[in-house]
Amino acid sequence: MNTRQQQLQSFDRLLTIMEQLRAQCPWDKKQTMESLRHLTIEETYELGDAILESNLEEIKGELGDLLLHIVFYAKIGSETGAFDIADVTNQICEKLISRHPHIYGDLTVTDEKQVKQNWENLKLKEGKTSVLQGVPKSLPALVKANRIQDKVAGVGFDWEHPEQVFEKLQEELSELKVEIAAKNQQKMEAEFGDVLFSMINYARFLNINPENALERTNKKFIKRFQYLEKKTTEQGKSLKDMTLKEMDVYWEQAKSL
Repeated sequence: MNTRQQQLQSFDRLLTIMEQLRAQCPWDKKQTMESLRHLTIEETYELGDAILESNLEEIKGELGDLLLHIVFYAKIGSETGAFDIADVTNQICEKLISRHPHIYGDLTVTDEKQVKQNWENLKLKEGKTSVLQGVPKSLPALVKANRIQDKVAGVGFDWEHPEQVFEKLQEELSELKVEIAAKNQQKMEAEFGDVLFSMINYARFLNINPENALERTNKKFIKRFQYLEKKTTEQGKSLKDMTLKEMDVYWEQAKSL
């Protein structure tokens, strides 16, 4: 691995390249924080894909892409005198120190749960009016639900045992069943949302990240369905002309791969 000095030199090299690109490249010169935003989101999802696939080479590359974006935003900020990369790094350093009094102060904690609870309490002391204030509005609903539950649990608003959460899930499923029977579309949607919210909460108690779990299932389904398509084409057939029973033969083959 590289030494600390080599790591610092590589970061300085990136800062120099960013300055050159911003001054000389027509594309880089015209970019704004707003124009980069959607690209940053895309790069974040690409990193997420690489992590789920456990592709370390891809992870390295995607981390580089994200690091470039951070440096890019800081460079744009420096041009208006708002902030530069030193301000960015110093601010996160100060935040980490202030929110880890069990490392940099005299607070004693016994486990991860206490660390998370203290983290949320410190946020409130810093002036935040709600523990949910830091949850981005634009997060996908599933990720947002997970973050909401994680944050309120950090201040003690939580079930005590997984069994209680599972009972709540069963209760929500029963309520959904009632509305399905009544054919009330609006109430069905509300109860379905409650079921999903309870499922996500139960996942947290099982130490399962629901976003990762669902994405792994998505990838698994895509792989199996594409196998089905491939085998169907090889037989000179079309999916729309096949019965479910015929398709199921290839589907079961795909499951064994």
